Amino acid sequence: MEQFKTYALMIGLTLLFIWFGGMIAGQSGMIIAFIAAVGMNFYAYFYSHEQVLAHYHAIPVDRHSAAGLYEIVERLTRRADLPMPQLYIIPEAQPNAFATGRDYEHAVVAVTEGLLELLNEEEVEAVIAHELSHIKHYDMLIGTVAATISGAIAMLANFGMFFGGNSEDRPNPIVMMILMIIMPLAATIIQMTVSRSREFMADEGAARMTGHPEWLQSALMKLDNYARGIMLPEAEPQTAHMFIINPFTGKDFSMSQLFSTHPTTEERIERLEELKYQ
Repeated sequence: MEQFKTYALMIGLTLLFIWFGGMIAGQSGMIIAFIAAVGMNFYAYFYSHEQVLAHYHAIPVDRHSAAGLYEIVERLTRRADLPMPQLYIIPEAQPNAFATGRDYEHAVVAVTEGLLELLNEEEVEAVIAHELSHIKHYDMLIGTVAATISGAIAMLANFGMFFGGNSEDRPNPIVMMILMIIMPLAATIIQMTVSRSREFMADEGAARMTGHPEWLQSALMKLDNYARGIMLPEAEPQTAHMFIINPFTGKDFSMSQLFSTHPTTEERIERLEELKYQ
């Protein structure tokens, strides 16, 4: 069911992109958008995880090089009925983690050195459970495709005036200008909504997987506090949604909370508190 939802959302976002291409440049715009969408989705599906891992200089580890981490992940994957994902450590001080990969067999969990140094074993287990919950629900692929299509819609809007196509193919200029303003905003809101709802779901999944919501509550408080003082140097807005804590938490962005891909840590802790009584 989760896989079906993932592909349905991918198709929906792709159709939105193609429709927007048609509104800007008629039939030729739809064709160009369709070709671009196929290419972007193909790349996102098969290669985006490799690019992300390379960008953050992630180092692969195994049972011999990271025994403690490996044992935690191995124990949780058995509990969640998942294959063992590939494990990576990112040599950065900001405590953070993310999951990526297109399916269960190609899943990856990456954690920073800062996270392993900051958290105790129970908190690390809660964070890993959160990432495995993302894997369980195919969130990695949804997030990647949503970010890719959202970025493409914004790019299409920026270059919309220069698209080919006959003048009769184009909508009313006023309508087109409105669309060029609204569509990137709509795409951003879609990406933000998807990411926020998936974070809540992964938090709940982690709490149920470990049986201890308080472990993740404690981990989130620590991660949030430290992220405010330590930046992740290689962080990019396009990949911020992947991390358990927004890597830009410590940076002062106006309107950053309004368009953040993460719910606030306070909201997440409150949701976890409610699970203690269920």
